[in-house]
Amino acid sequence: MGPRVFPAAQEALWPRGNPRWARWLQDRTSPWLLSLAERGNDAFGMSAWSEGNVVQALVHGRSYLPALAQAVAQAGSGDVVLLAGWRADPDQLLDDAGPSVAAMLIAAAHRGVLVRGLLWHSHLAALGYSLEAHRELARAVNDAGGQILLDQRVRALGSHHQKFVVVTGRTEVAFLGGIDVAHARRDDVSHTGDIQARPFSRAYGPTPAWHDVQLELRGPVVRDVETVFRQRWTDPARLTRLPWHTIPARLSGLPQSARPLPPPAPPAEPAGSCTVQLLRSYPRRHPAYPFAPHGERSVARGYAKALTRARRLVYVEDQYLWSREVARVFAAALRRSPSLQLIAVVPRYPDQEGWLDLPAYFLGQSAALQSVLAAGGDRVQVVNPENEAGRPIYVHAKVCIIDDVWAAVGSANLNRRSWTHDSELTAAIVDEQLDDRHPLDPGGLGDGARHFARELRLTLMREHLGRAAGEDKDLLDADCAADAVRYAAARLDAWYAKGCRGPRPPGRLRSHPRHRGEQWGRRLVAPLYDLAYDPDGRPWRMRLRKQF
Repeated sequence: MGPRVFPAAQEALWPRGNPRWARWLQDRTSPWLLSLAERGNDAFGMSAWSEGNVVQALVHGRSYLPALAQAVAQAGSGDVVLLAGWRADPDQLLDDAGPSVAAMLIAAAHRGVLVRGLLWHSHLAALGYSLEAHRELARAVNDAGGQILLDQRVRALGSHHQKFVVVTGRTEVAFLGGIDVAHARRDDVSHTGDIQARPFSRAYGPTPAWHDVQLELRGPVVRDVETVFRQRWTDPARLTRLPWHTIPARLSGLPQSARPLPPPAPPAEPAGSCTVQLLRSYPRRHPAYPFAPHGERSVARGYAKALTRARRLVYVEDQYLWSREVARVFAAALRRSPSLQLIAVVPRYPDQEGWLDLPAYFLGQSAALQSVLAAGGDRVQVVNPENEAGRPIYVHAKVCIIDDVWAAVGSANLNRRSWTHDSELTAAIVDEQLDDRHPLDPGGLGDGARHFARELRLTLMREHLGRAAGEDKDLLDADCAADAVRYAAARLDAWYAKGCRGPRPPGRLRSHPRHRGEQWGRRLVAPLYDLAYDPDGRPWRMRLRKQF
């Protein structure tokens, strides 16, 4: 079984105020979660995990963005709103009738809410990025009394990719996952897309369908997410050392230093059944992060540890599924367990179609797929979703569920960049509430099936298979779930092969095409792939030893 809330035997020996109790909390071990020692970062600054949390998965932007707007609207004078993002658009609507992102934050600042934000400094819109939008949002919020900083304290060619919001005070809630407060994200299960679109590959149409997941967290973990923000906010390094950033920033009046934050409130009392561990990526950077002086790769380590217990089913949704280093961890799990099934839901096409984007996409993904297919053969299924109109759905989610026990949702993709080079934040969840549907113990290791992990997997699979709520009894068993995906994808593939004659088969999944790309393209793009598309942020010694 996983960690329990305040084990009675330990509490009887050492009352909670005793220093030995605190040390025991720090030194606990779990078969699924990383201990502090296993995290590999002595400056982490938090407990290994928090217990007694309420966790809700918000699937799609139309579930998350209104919930975010409501939480911020409930904040009043003296409360705190903290936002960290890779991309943000000030005019992005959070609901059909608004407000926009900028209006939400400005109104909060006018009510006396302390509003603070960290947005990646980004690049020009002409290059496909969002620097101008970030400057516009920062100026608007700063003029209203808040403070948003454009943060380039990253490794060369890196980014801050974390996507989270914390609201504390009258409301205590944190949101984290794969959804930025930006254009194109406000889609729902129908996948008709967001009318506020962004430049995208033509394959996805004028309003790209967007599939994503964000978590709503309540309980002690909220203070942990807040600590992640505070650590970055108080980083003494300059926001950027690039002159083409600093000069325009000064000319536009954007602040270059952070205002002090008030002291954090005590953690909320346990109120739920979920144990949550925050997993992070930070590269080794100069000057070093005070909270990760040698970098942190606990996303990679957390996946690697959890996958050692995988026995029956690993369900993945990811934007990339790139790189041999990541694939090696999944391939090892497939080799360890001959009965293990891997289902991976990925986009059919990349989001951009530049002359280097496609070769880089094919290079990174083909290397990963070759590795897992060599290990798992037909136990590995890689599929792509499309909507009922036949338009491909862009999978931006970063989800992994192992044997209906361990679930991870966050900003980190399954690629080398996310595991070693950019800043990332992922939550690993082990629910203490057992699920009473058979099979009761899918992995056969005595862990049981956990309610949160199983319900999230079934919710996602029902969507992709075109099923209504409750139509999932056959999906509980790992082999039956894999067969359902295989059958649905084969039927839809056959329908397309026959020229779309007759009624369209139910479901949204198609088999992922196996692209290797032209040999000249792979050779040309390989150095650029390693440098810019999927760089490595590990120290050289760690790279040579193939360690995280």
